[in-house]
Amino acid sequence: MVKAGAGKAKKGGNSSDEEDKDEDDDKLRKGIESAIIGTNPDVHWDDVAGLEGAKSSLKEAVILPTRYPQLFEGERKPWTGILLYGPPGTGKSFLAKACATEAKGTFFSIKSSDLLSKFLGETEKQVKNLFEMARERKPSIIFIDEIDSVCGARGEGEHETMRRVKTEILVQMQGVGSDNKNVLVLGATNLPWEIDPAVRRRFERRIYISLPDEHSRKEIVRHHLGKTPHDLTEDDLEEIASSTDGFSGSDLATLTKDAIMAPLRKCQEATKFVKTPHGTYVPTYASDSRGESMTMFDMDPTKLEAPSV
Repeated sequence: MVKAGAGKAKKGGNSSDEEDKDEDDDKLRKGIESAIIGTNPDVHWDDVAGLEGAKSSLKEAVILPTRYPQLFEGERKPWTGILLYGPPGTGKSFLAKACATEAKGTFFSIKSSDLLSKFLGETEKQVKNLFEMARERKPSIIFIDEIDSVCGARGEGEHETMRRVKTEILVQMQGVGSDNKNVLVLGATNLPWEIDPAVRRRFERRIYISLPDEHSRKEIVRHHLGKTPHDLTEDDLEEIASSTDGFSGSDLATLTKDAIMAPLRKCQEATKFVKTPHGTYVPTYASDSRGESMTMFDMDPTKLEAPSV
């Protein structure tokens, strides 16, 4: 009798353990679901200035296999791992957004904080769940930004959790029994030499994202100016492009934004304003005899017009 009761209790205990395990897995999977980009980032290939080689390789890996599966027969198989590397601010994450827009599938945008957990064993489970969900929802792309923060080189004194995470990523990317057909792992890093060599080898295609050339710099400035009223001519844009050698795409975006904000600073500092033919006021020089003495805060806010960039 005692033995039967003990067996029953043991059976009930196993059932409870399984339920707890299922609940834990559900929580982990919900955390990954928050990393799925459900809304279209609205970044297209044409929005990426230059980087033609990178765009071509990504189209080859992302678009062709899903749209033209008949092209991938025999030994011609699409890439399963692509690493984007290069200086900061050159457009690696921007390219990933273009992939998310153009690809017809599920896009997982992962940061190290989405995977790492303070609880023992949970981080490896999170990695496993990520790849399982990607396989369930294929075609899919797993984008891991700053992958060097998760997959740094193994060495003495490394925390055991990080070692197990790298092992799990290696197994899931290309281990025995891992069927990653129609699942692309896209990594981005500024420090490729800090990635563990075994993980780096899993990325079959490695694309260097360089600083923009002169033509690309001009197009980046034009893109960030957008529809903002400006007086810049083609010659002006070419002069800006030629004088910004060594600037990254991010640097040019910041430069353009600062230029766009300059007219607002002019409005704040002005002590005289000129009335335009359509009834609004624009700032002018203090010595301008046509100007009316006032500040921007003295006039009807709807009458203020910013000068062109």
